[in-house]
Amino acid sequence: MDTPGLTLYYDGACPFCAASMAQLRAWNRRGALAFTDIRAGGFDPAPLGVTMAALDRELHGVTADGRLLVGVDCIEAAYTLAGQGWRVVLLRCKPLRPVLAALYRKFALHRYRISGWLGYTVASPCKDGVCRLERP
Repeated sequence: MDTPGLTLYYDGACPFCAASMAQLRAWNRRGALAFTDIRAGGFDPAPLGVTMAALDRELHGVTADGRLLVGVDCIEAAYTLAGQGWRVVLLRCKPLRPVLAALYRKFALHRYRISGWLGYTVASPCKDGVCRLERP
């Protein structure tokens, strides 16, 4: 697939988020997904028409035809495009969707704390008291 069906905009500094994107990358054999870390140097949300604060609240994605997907809509689309739609089958259940969306928003709000509780970590740029700086 030349053009990805969905570009995901995720928080790469969030350990759980980074691990989830790594898993989606592994499942993304057809190239249906593209990934953009909103914490990467030089990232600008302006072309998306959303603020950094909005991107920081929930996962966002842009489809190949330019539609903006947010939260559980984005999650459902991503897993489906990665061939893992069965993992998000509950998101397709209309009576459950508002409850699951609210739970996701609560999770996203506390994702750093929950990442720690679940044992997820991100590699530190520091070793032995010395931190490296990324240069463009």
